[in-house]
Order: sequence, then C-alpha cells, then structure tokens
Amino acid sequence: MASEAATRIKADVRDLLGLPEDAVIAVNEILCADPACPGTETVILVMNPGAKTRAFKAQMAMSELTCEALAIVLAG
Repeated sequence: MASEAATRIKADVRDLLGLPEDAVIAVNEILCADPACPGTETVILVMNPGAKTRAFKAQMAMSELTCEALAIVLAG
C-alpha cells in the first residue's frame, strides 16, 4: 500500500538524515509520461525549519525503495 510505503520512507529519511521532529517530509510517487523519464519516480521533499527545502528523486516506485537505496539517493 502506498501510504504504508510513504510512512516507512518518511521514518527512514528522518533517521538517515538525523532530522528533528519538527522537520516535514513529503513523499510522493509520480508517473512521468515523458519518454525520457524512467516511468515511476519517488519524490521526497525535506522541509527543515530554518533551512532551504531539499528535494530528492528515486527512479523507482515507493514500494521498491529500500532503506539501502534510499541512503544512496539521500547521499547523492
């Protein structure tokens, strides 16, 4: 289920980036219709008070995004 995957990803992002509780994390899955796109992407926005919003993209569906893959996305 997408909402379960999003909840898991948010928790992993918070842990991997060491974010405080007041940081807001948005996780969305988008389907890109452009032939140049990989198809389904997971977009993660990190909104930490007092800091610029950061965006991360994983070239896979939320359900496929493991903690290990997420760590690579966040590091890149």
